Amino acid sequence: MKPFNVVIDFSTGELSPGKKTVRRVSDVKNMFLDREKAEEMIKNGDPLVYEVIYADIPEEAGHLGHCTTIIYPGKVGKEFFLTKGHLHEQLGTAEIYLCLRGKGKLLMESTDGDWAALDMFPGSSSYIPPFWSHRTANVGQEPLIFYCIFHADAGHDYATIEEKGFPKLVVEEKGEVVLIDNPKRSR
Repeated sequence: MKPFNVVIDFSTGELSPGKKTVRRVSDVKNMFLDREKAEEMIKNGDPLVYEVIYADIPEEAGHLGHCTTIIYPGKVGKEFFLTKGHLHEQLGTAEIYLCLRGKGKLLMESTDGDWAALDMFPGSSSYIPPFWSHRTANVGQEPLIFYCIFHADAGHDYATIEEKGFPKLVVEEKGEVVLIDNPKRSR
């Protein structure tokens, strides 16, 4: 492999050259608490929730994967649009998110059960330690765009998050962004 550049448009999140993954409400409906509202949204157009644009890097040890993520503004019920969230299959790997545009909340949970939430805003650089699952929600009125750097061979475990969710949900109550306990975790 030879050195190369990618170009990132900070205003749109486009990364070129890159491979795009698109997630609509139908792709992430099980991540939301209000599944009935999600089904209704799917029937009425299945809105775009987020896109990830990956640089073409081998998924091998020694390489650094990188991508942009664009989460669009919106809510399912009172819960803000979010990414699926994941653990790394290689649990001992970290990740960095650099926010380029918008406002967000980065939710994290360690394999020991600790949790944290960080605000994301233009210029913030969030460190996700090894052994922490992570999910991001757009809490603003414009796209949330961030640049991610990770071990290319880290892998993604989405199933664990889909099954148990995160300890907190990011919702709007009385015009404010708040974190509430996830009722699915107390069952």
